[in-house]
Amino acid sequence: MAVRVALYARYSTDLQSDASVEDQLRICRARAEREGWTVVESYSDRAISGASMLRPGIQALMEDAGRRRFDVVLAEAMDRLSRDQEDIAALYKRLRFAGVSIVTIAEGEINEMHIGLKGTMNALALKDLAQKTHRGLLGRVEAGLSAGGRAYGYDVVRRIDHKGEPIRGERAINEAEAAIVRRIFTMAAEGASPIAIAKALNGAKIPGPNGRAWQDTTIRGHAERGTGILRNELYTGVQVWNRMRYIKDPATGKRVSRMNPTTEWVREEVPHLRIVDQDLWDCVQERLAAARIASGADKIDRAVFHERRRARHVLTGKVFCGGCGGSFGAVGQDYLSCTAARKQGTCDNRRGIRRSELESLILDALRHQLMQPEHVAEFVAEYTAEYNRLNSERSAALASHKRELESVTRKLDGLIDAIAEGMRAPGLQQKLDTLEARKAELSRLIETAGISLPLLHPNLAETYRERVTDLHAALTREDGGTAALEAVRALIERVEISGGELGDAAGQPKIVLTGAIAAMVGLALEPGSRASKSALGGAGVSGLFASSVMVVAGTGFEPVTFRL
Repeated sequence: MAVRVALYARYSTDLQSDASVEDQLRICRARAEREGWTVVESYSDRAISGASMLRPGIQALMEDAGRRRFDVVLAEAMDRLSRDQEDIAALYKRLRFAGVSIVTIAEGEINEMHIGLKGTMNALALKDLAQKTHRGLLGRVEAGLSAGGRAYGYDVVRRIDHKGEPIRGERAINEAEAAIVRRIFTMAAEGASPIAIAKALNGAKIPGPNGRAWQDTTIRGHAERGTGILRNELYTGVQVWNRMRYIKDPATGKRVSRMNPTTEWVREEVPHLRIVDQDLWDCVQERLAAARIASGADKIDRAVFHERRRARHVLTGKVFCGGCGGSFGAVGQDYLSCTAARKQGTCDNRRGIRRSELESLILDALRHQLMQPEHVAEFVAEYTAEYNRLNSERSAALASHKRELESVTRKLDGLIDAIAEGMRAPGLQQKLDTLEARKAELSRLIETAGISLPLLHPNLAETYRERVTDLHAALTREDGGTAALEAVRALIERVEISGGELGDAAGQPKIVLTGAIAAMVGLALEPGSRASKSALGGAGVSGLFASSVMVVAGTGFEPVTFRL
């Protein structure tokens, strides 16, 4: 039987390009052809560092290795797979457990010695590359050039040196954007808040950085990090570099930022890039400092201050505007409204609602509509019927795949016997490779078909009664962090609020609830009805939990068009 091989290629730095991946794959295919191996799949990651395993290509490779789709992983060199000692060791162990070997063009077949010695060398090479990159950026800053991206108010100057190489980091003032920067500083000096400034700019149809709408945070920024229009010292002709460093979280593999000590910051005068005069800058900074003192944000216990305001609610992060689709943010302690309408002026939905009123409205309707066991029992019956239908389809597909696998296996055995007896015919090897690939695919389909679908507990009615009762009690507690609250939060995908477009005299807002609870509510309205059944069909098991209902004050839930 031919050895099945998977190819892997990666490039990460701007010194390489997409062609690097193709070059790596080409030499790997040539090696596989010389060895007589069958290439069954190719994986690649482009412009992604080898210091992280959060790469789609390497993740797909490991997943398919667990499914026994190939016998060997072939790469140009070990550092293409990973430069991190811990990650390369973990990858080696996982592939060995799956019965998959690692072979590279540079090192040959990888063993424990390669993992220990070469892994250390690759990690040191990565550290050395980071230090050289940092040193190069420092030299660029000391030369009065930019070491980062383009800040609002400036253009990137593109020209080449006498060697024909591009000169990186040159910037020039963009006069149109610089005028907007001065306007923002002038408005701030006159007492306008970042929210008011953002609304004014959006109202005047002035595009923000990267063409997006202006946000108050874009203008205000972060005090300690010196971000935002009003805190960017570059507008005074001073470039500040090395405020931040980035390290990898070993638990998640993601980069996280850390503030460097101020003694490590690099400040370089670039007077040709000044946009705002010093008096205007000083005036704005005094106002920002006064605002921080008034809000208490400059206190030592500010983390506790913010945590105290970050109360947990059943609908936190799940309320959206029915007009623009943006989020509903908090105004004060207990009021929600469209953030785009309030802060940017880009939405016409001025409808707001108290958080406590919205939560009570939804909770009370849930308690009255869903506390009836016969309605929940109907839901269980519908779910079970759909569960059985899907299982029947899956069983039929599984039987078909097993029959085809037997047929493919017989054909393979026949071809192998024919080759062993000396038969040679054009296309015979290609036919053999095709059957081998199909056999591997069928084996994977049969293996994944063993995943069970969820089956509802027969006592769901009483369980749900307890859950909603616990939720009501949790909402009245200060911590609001009970298991019941989190369980029900997981069932709510989103709540959309629109203006009073229903023609009712009271001008009640239109509230649409989407998520698992909505499917149960739709069933509780008219058990056995066509509208009720529509909440359950068409999308497999996930379709059982993807529908919407409309909430109306005083009447509980009313059905709307179900969105599956």
